[in-house]
Amino acid sequence: MTVTQLTDMGKGRYKVYIEGSPAFALYRGELTRLGIREGEEITEESLREIQEEILPLRAKKRAMNLLQKREYTTAALREKLRDGEYPETCIEEALAYVESYGYVDDMRYTRDFITYNLDRKSRTRIEQDLMRKGIRKDTVRAVFEELEEQGTVQDEATMIRSLLNKKKYDAGTADGREKQRMYAFLYRKGFHSEAINKALLLDIT
Repeated sequence: MTVTQLTDMGKGRYKVYIEGSPAFALYRGELTRLGIREGEEITEESLREIQEEILPLRAKKRAMNLLQKREYTTAALREKLRDGEYPETCIEEALAYVESYGYVDDMRYTRDFITYNLDRKSRTRIEQDLMRKGIRKDTVRAVFEELEEQGTVQDEATMIRSLLNKKKYDAGTADGREKQRMYAFLYRKGFHSEAINKALLLDIT
C-alpha cells in the first residue's frame, strides 16, 4: 500500500493518506521512525504497529485526558475522538476501555442530568436535551421510570404556575390573545397541552 499524501495538521501532526484515502494521524517523529514518506510504500510491520499499538494506546490516553476535564456521554466522547482523526476501531476500543472502569456511564450521566433539571425544565425538554447529547431515548425513559419508582415525580403544574407568576399572568383578566401568547411560550418549553390549558383557564394568582 502506498502513502499518497501527508497533510500537516499543525503541532507536529500529519494526516496520512493511503491509496488516496485518509487513514490516520501521526506525529512527525513517528513518521521518521517508521520510514513513512509520501509516494512510498508503507510496510506491513509499520502498519501493524500503528493500528495495534500506537493509535489504540493514544486513543485511550486521549479519552482519559478528556474525561479528567469533564464528564462526557459516550456519543460526545466518540465525536471528540473522531475529531482527533482516530480510526473507528481505535475509538471503539478506547470507549470500551473507559466504560469498563466506569469513567463513561450514560445511565449515570442521564440520572444526574434529570435530577438536576427536574424542577427547572419540562420532561419533554429534558428528553430533547439528552438526545441532542447522544443519549438513547430508551435510556432516558428508563431513568425517568427508575426515579418515579423511587418517588421522585415531576410536578409540571407547579412549574407552569411558577412561570406564569413570573410573567405576571392573571387568568381572570387575560384576553384570548394573551392566553395564546402564554400557551405558545409554555409549549415551546415542552409542557403538555393538557397541563398548559388547565393552568391558563385557572386563576393562579
